[in-house]
Amino acid sequence: MVKKYNTLGVFAFLFLVVTAGFAQDKTVPVFKDGEAQIVEGFSDNKDWIRHDLWVETTFNTDGDDKLDRMHVAVTRPKQTDTEGLKLPVVYVSSPYFAGVAGDLPGVMWNVEHELGEPANEERVHPEVTRRGERPIISNSHIRKWVPRGYIVVHSSSPGTGLSQGAPTVGGENESLAPKAVIDWLNGRVKGYTTQDGDEEVKATWTTGKVGMTGTSYNGTIPLAAATTGVEGLEAIIPIAPNTSYYHYYRSNGLVRSPGGYLGEDIDVLYDFIHSGDESKRPYNNKTVRDTEMKNGMDRLTGDYNDFWAGRDYLNKMKYMNAALLMSHGFNDWNVMPEHSYRIFKQAKKQGIPSQIYYHQNGHGGPPPMTMMNRWFTHYLHGIDNGVEKDAEAWIVRENDKRENPTAYSAYPNPNAKPVNLYLNKNGNQVGTLSLEQNKNQGQETLIDDFKSSGKAHATAVESKNRLLFVTPELKQEVHISGESTINISVSSSKPAANLSVWLVSLPWKEDSKIITDNIITRGWADPQNSKSLSESAPLIPGEFYNLKFTLQPDDQIIPAGQQIGLVIFSSDKEFTLHPEPGTEVTVDLDKTSISLPIVDGLKALENAIN
Repeated sequence: MVKKYNTLGVFAFLFLVVTAGFAQDKTVPVFKDGEAQIVEGFSDNKDWIRHDLWVETTFNTDGDDKLDRMHVAVTRPKQTDTEGLKLPVVYVSSPYFAGVAGDLPGVMWNVEHELGEPANEERVHPEVTRRGERPIISNSHIRKWVPRGYIVVHSSSPGTGLSQGAPTVGGENESLAPKAVIDWLNGRVKGYTTQDGDEEVKATWTTGKVGMTGTSYNGTIPLAAATTGVEGLEAIIPIAPNTSYYHYYRSNGLVRSPGGYLGEDIDVLYDFIHSGDESKRPYNNKTVRDTEMKNGMDRLTGDYNDFWAGRDYLNKMKYMNAALLMSHGFNDWNVMPEHSYRIFKQAKKQGIPSQIYYHQNGHGGPPPMTMMNRWFTHYLHGIDNGVEKDAEAWIVRENDKRENPTAYSAYPNPNAKPVNLYLNKNGNQVGTLSLEQNKNQGQETLIDDFKSSGKAHATAVESKNRLLFVTPELKQEVHISGESTINISVSSSKPAANLSVWLVSLPWKEDSKIITDNIITRGWADPQNSKSLSESAPLIPGEFYNLKFTLQPDDQIIPAGQQIGLVIFSSDKEFTLHPEPGTEVTVDLDKTSISLPIVDGLKALENAIN
């Protein structure tokens, strides 16, 4: 059949060809294998447009008569101006961008005092001097994402840098502040060229789709924003986030410091980050630190209360819908791995698209770039790359590179089953852990002494300051995946005592070239909270109290030739308060056991130790 074209049709065809040619000359994001690629036209930082502004929030927390405004900085490709290109946003918010307090003597709480008694001396309250110049708040993440076709936005959290308001360390304004920035990016609230002016700035250069990421406190803020259910926040990648300030500064009723920061508490962190307007600090200090925190943080009992509940994001997840890619290290003893697991578990329960990446190192550590890229490519650019069908859990196996995690269908490993191990006497030397419960093992006593470290307790052949129980040498590797649970019956010679529990791999190995995790997992608890996390009661000396609590989640393969050891002691030199040595803690061995999540369950452990 012969096709006939009229003159108008020819001109229309030529018009489409020409305009298509012009379209091809435009710089646009490029995708390959489901990932956004680096585009030359986006990559020259001399061409990037950088500007800052202030976004108005819905709260006023610094004592004046105006709504607080958040300082925001934008970095975007020139094509968002010259070609009208609209791109999604990678957003990072932090209280650290403008500087923090130095390592000054006396900033931390003095931990050497009796349990249930106040510290012997008041701590120092440092003043933070703001650093940084406009319009740049931070350069983090810019070189990673702008060349791949994203706009990068930074903001300082309330009461830090040039952002107005008060830092509340997990208070409501720290959720509403990033929400306001996302609302501004979607045209729902106003932004201004100055802190107090009325000249508006509009985000005409974005699609309104936002992804958030960050590490530690910077990883907490994406979760805080997501719990508001703000429209436009499509995906978050929190890295080692603090998801509950109670779980950061307390443990099962016990006052416990984060690893490496002995004596830190929530008011210390408040002072550490408070880099905002000096004229507002007296009001902020009075209302937040010296009233709300002083009345709520309760270093005397360590009990869970309304103050801590309001700073636990697990309690606020009802409205969360942003896709979650969580990242954490199993050996993070600062922000411990439970922080990620508890949120990940709830997100799955709510049907939120969720994946988790765990590595075997310490604090920080993002997922591989390809994972982050696929996540944001799908949820921000809308590319159908199948990421939502990828494995749910990614675990970096021992001695593997962090860029090469092993995929699992779930975390914990679906094949993990709880296996009980029982204590057999002689714990002041080296008692045994067995699969069979042998009755009449009696009671054994340790004497508290904070001067001995956890490592010293685990490696001592004999010690009156701890109890140690070990399995036979493993004949084959044992894979632990999930949370271990301790059931323990204890008494104390005093009305209060610390309780610390470590699960270790022995013999202790020291090799800086190989990741050898001698500490499998650990946990802490206050026997005064045996019946309630929110109500403690003094111990009656000599009376036994039954406690059940989980240790930190883990996923570790214990190699053949090692032994699994349970260490029970009182004060932990690196984490707990340091009362005067001498408290006697007695454990009823017949009423104490530990449950380990073993892949392939009882049969696997039987084959390994029999």
